[in-house]
Amino acid sequence: MEKVIDESVQGSTLTLERTKGNTRKLYIESYGCQMNFSDSEIVASILSEQGFDTTNVLEDADLVLVNTCSIREKAETTVRKRLEKFNAVKKTKPHMKVGVLGCMAERLKAKLLEEEKIVDMVVGPDAYKDLPNLIQEIDEGRNAVNVILSKDETYGDVAPVRLNSNGVTAFVSITRGCDNMCTFCVVPFTRGRERSRDPLSIVAEVNNLWQRGFKEVTLLGQNVDSYLWYGGGLKKEFANASEMQKATAVDFAQLLEMVALAQPRMRIRFSTSNPQDMTLNVIKTMAQYDNICDYIHLPVQSGSNRILKAMNRLHTREEYFELIDSIRRILPDCAISQDMIAGFPSETEEDHKDTLSLMEYVKYDFGFMFAYSERPGTLAARKLKDDIPVETKKRRLREIIDLQQRHGLYRTRQHLGKIEEVLIEGPSKKSDAHWMGRNSQNTVVVFPKEGYRVGDFVNVKINECTSATLIGEAVGYSDNN
Repeated sequence: MEKVIDESVQGSTLTLERTKGNTRKLYIESYGCQMNFSDSEIVASILSEQGFDTTNVLEDADLVLVNTCSIREKAETTVRKRLEKFNAVKKTKPHMKVGVLGCMAERLKAKLLEEEKIVDMVVGPDAYKDLPNLIQEIDEGRNAVNVILSKDETYGDVAPVRLNSNGVTAFVSITRGCDNMCTFCVVPFTRGRERSRDPLSIVAEVNNLWQRGFKEVTLLGQNVDSYLWYGGGLKKEFANASEMQKATAVDFAQLLEMVALAQPRMRIRFSTSNPQDMTLNVIKTMAQYDNICDYIHLPVQSGSNRILKAMNRLHTREEYFELIDSIRRILPDCAISQDMIAGFPSETEEDHKDTLSLMEYVKYDFGFMFAYSERPGTLAARKLKDDIPVETKKRRLREIIDLQQRHGLYRTRQHLGKIEEVLIEGPSKKSDAHWMGRNSQNTVVVFPKEGYRVGDFVNVKINECTSATLIGEAVGYSDNN
């Protein structure tokens, strides 16, 4: 639940330019969060070196991969239906091989390979470098599996290809795994314990993206604020590091500054943050550098202290408010978004009202809201009864969404009449005559195209708004071009 799921890109196929000499075709679909889509780019890069070009035509593929998510039941159901489709095509193309990657692969390895026999290969999120060996196995007629979780794999030495990219914005992974054992979440079990990537490799990737024309990066991790590099290894083993390692360690605020200084004209974003790990130093660093965007995704999940404790969220409602107050004081223009779960086990009407009152206090710019879905393997599934009726979950979720829409409109109205810098990402989905981009607060802005181009930083006067979109007119280029 920590991770943002963009419904508009679920199941996207990834394609890139052909590599001379490659003779085999890879078809890869991705589901879940931004981390999964970033991982698919790493997979495509590794397989490009093994003779595979990507295709978006399933029937042309020699190898079909689906990068999976276990966060929500809906994602798993969708993937199973896709696997049925792949196997139907496979009957007419026997040499085609089908593999499952990512979080669902880690959790359902035996079921997919041995019981249901619907895939040839199962590859966990830390085993992508082993793909050449695994493909050799399936080429020789044997099933292949590697779901071993690593203590140190970060893929920092793999330059991911940018698939289906707009050429303007890109994700850069900075951590893998998670140490926060939230009771509703499968991530620690499917992606392993937390480890951070070498900051120099992160800066090098950002520099490379700038040289290739990208204008914005999002530093990506299950919990970016917990980033800690001390020479490699698990975050939880930092206590055993040498005095020199501790003295030269790099935390997230320092990494953020390194990236901002490396490319002063490049926009920097990050996701996802965790309330108990976000420090004042991070907020102060954001305030210090103009190219770090004024936007924080700060999942809370519930407004009730009792439910937060049941979720094993290591913060209280009051501590969350204190963090919100610090952000508002240091970054008055900062947008804040949320993740919220309705109907967690044992949630009462009073608990639900606490969530609504928390939302009233913060008035989030936008949010990602879900009804609780029990995920096999989580602590909640093992220890807590999913005892909230479906209709009650739906009603509470509807109330949360309705309140968020009111707050979203309240926030977008605050932009009316202002001139704001917008980075053009592409055409508007609703009008070919308009561009779509985002301001520093990550709000979508739509305006007439005129003579501007994708990748331009443009000053836009905001004239109208909906609860999620700003509508305006360009008044000229910003100083950032």
